[in-house]
Amino acid sequence: MHLTRFRLNTARPGARRLLSSPQSLHAAVMGSFPHLLPADGTPQGPRVLWRLDHNARAEVLLYIVSPDHPDLTHLVEQAGWPAAHTSDTPGWHTRPYAPFLDRLTQGDTFAFRLTANPVHHIRRKDGEPTKVTAHITPRHQMDWLLKPERQERAGFRINEKPQDQRLLPAGLTDQGRPHHGDRYTLAVRDERTLSFGKSRDTRPARHQVKVVTVTYDGHLTITDPQAMRRTLTEGIGRAKAYGCGLMTLATLPTG
Repeated sequence: MHLTRFRLNTARPGARRLLSSPQSLHAAVMGSFPHLLPADGTPQGPRVLWRLDHNARAEVLLYIVSPDHPDLTHLVEQAGWPAAHTSDTPGWHTRPYAPFLDRLTQGDTFAFRLTANPVHHIRRKDGEPTKVTAHITPRHQMDWLLKPERQERAGFRINEKPQDQRLLPAGLTDQGRPHHGDRYTLAVRDERTLSFGKSRDTRPARHQVKVVTVTYDGHLTITDPQAMRRTLTEGIGRAKAYGCGLMTLATLPTG
């Protein structure tokens, strides 16, 4: 497994085109693997995952987790700094991911980032099939990741804040539903709605695909190292082809 980071040059038209089209960016990411052939269905096991981090207007980073070593030359030429491209500094950074994954143990704590597509299934009336619908409020988006069964399946537990650091008490919403205040070290931000046609056609808007994405930042504790490795290499949730599902971990600062 490999973890790759690439900074897009947002001043270039090619980068702006990729950032405006998740389909084009997905194709560009998949084009980084010369030995990867198109396959029907969803692959089992490790797969190519990617995520965009919009840290600032001029700092947009593309992260890729992949079983094979990527070649991002085409992305450097289209959306990077090709004049600075050399054999020693190719324009992206790739490092082996397996040593880090192998060191994960139960009880380890990390900061994490995840961009995901939090959805639920609803039925508007009796007899109607269920429909996949995006969560649109921060509380429901947060609850999606906090579901105990989702955390257990993914191999982690989101950390709770000490009592003296909680600013909002738990209680009931206006609808009488329980909420957790700011009990957890978890923030939801950067909600985006991606809208596009499945095959780049010009069909009416009602045939457009819409994907709501949000980014989660927080702290977690590993409860099942094997499940955590699976989460980091296979992703969480839906819409993985459109930049969702990739979780990354970072060491928490000491002191």
